[in-house]
Amino acid sequence: MNASVDGDKIVIKKDINLGCAVAVPGHGLVVPVIKNAENLNLLGLCRTLNALAIKARARKLVMEDLSGGTFTFTNVGSFGTLLATPVILQPQLAIYAAGMITKRVVVLPGDVIAIRSMMYGTHTYDHRVIDGELGGKFLESVHQHLSTMDAKSFF
Repeated sequence: MNASVDGDKIVIKKDINLGCAVAVPGHGLVVPVIKNAENLNLLGLCRTLNALAIKARARKLVMEDLSGGTFTFTNVGSFGTLLATPVILQPQLAIYAAGMITKRVVVLPGDVIAIRSMMYGTHTYDHRVIDGELGGKFLESVHQHLSTMDAKSFF
């Protein structure tokens, strides 16, 4: 997932530079990049993204803030959208979209019916490099981590 295509070559990226879509009211979306995201915990990611979002909304981003992304995250749920099919920001190979969190009726083990907060997450990927099996396994892994993580352990 952390790669790009350059002509007929697949370039595997060493660092994870996470692009995060930010809405700039009246000016659409921009995608500033959290450089070396693999070295940050959840709190570090949140702080870095917050600083970039403030800078974006003040229209103070520079090209360095917008370049070098290797994977993008977008939150269409912030607009009230349940799910979306996001477009890949080339030369990246993939993008993940989080939908709106809503209460839904679910069936739990033992056929127990309950109300839970649920979110759809979708993923678009470049089939020249990522096939459906790898893409599906990656998406399931992301959802498994999100549904079982203890957020307190990240801070």
